Amino acid sequence: MTSKQRYTYTVLRYVHDVVTGEFVNVGVLLYAPKSNLVKVAVRTSIGRIKHVFPDLDRQAFLSAVKAAERSVRKISKGLEQGDLLAEYGDAASIARKVLVADDSSLQWSPVSGGLTEDAEKTFDRVYRRYVSRYDAKSPHRRSDDEVWRPVRLLLEEKNVPVEFDEKILAGTSDEIVFKRAWRNGVWHAYEPLSFDLADAEGIKDKARRWRGHLEAVHDGLQSDLKLHFIVGAPQNHALLGAFQNAIKILSEAAFRPEIYQESEIPQLVSKIEDEVREHATTHSPHAS
Repeated sequence: MTSKQRYTYTVLRYVHDVVTGEFVNVGVLLYAPKSNLVKVAVRTSIGRIKHVFPDLDRQAFLSAVKAAERSVRKISKGLEQGDLLAEYGDAASIARKVLVADDSSLQWSPVSGGLTEDAEKTFDRVYRRYVSRYDAKSPHRRSDDEVWRPVRLLLEEKNVPVEFDEKILAGTSDEIVFKRAWRNGVWHAYEPLSFDLADAEGIKDKARRWRGHLEAVHDGLQSDLKLHFIVGAPQNHALLGAFQNAIKILSEAAFRPEIYQESEIPQLVSKIEDEVREHATTHSPHAS
């Protein structure tokens, strides 16, 4: 019969506001002294946390939890080698060695424990109970193509006779391929951009990357280009401020693109229809 052994554990919490005490569980540390076992696991993604606390500093958070995890693993390795066996009475004493109790955003819960026949399985159960069970499935985030779909459908519904071609903007160090472009003396290019992303920094980074791309090809002297961005907003209303910042970043980019939000798609399609039909009439063989 397998003998049971005592174990203790503590949960690592991310406390977003020490005044209100709001927190999300982000890791678990378990200690089974009889087998010199120390187990630790922390979140490697921040999707759920960013959903609860949109202004979370992604890099600072991940750096902190990974540093805590490395410290615990170092202690675990020492225990496996038989070092300092009497130094740690329970999981809390190991936790305090890794992170001191203060007002920082990462804090340990009060220690808990029990008896187990299999400390590894118990650790997995504790981690699921306190951390991973609350992970909702990642929400569907709209792609660039999904932002374009209502434009395409409305053009089809109105029977606008436009045929899109590729337009390549080439600079000395970079090039951009626009897949939806047509020409009536000047090139009109349309680029859908979904900003339905997980966090504010990702939204602004996408706008900055596009601005950088446009700057990199601007020396190609493509003065005959009219660029239009169709931008999709994030589903998380807490990120709408970052979305507005992204629009401002794009509006000041090279080529001074026109920017249409999804609510403005009917106006964009009407503009395309007018320009296409005027071009068709002007270039008709029956035009005077």
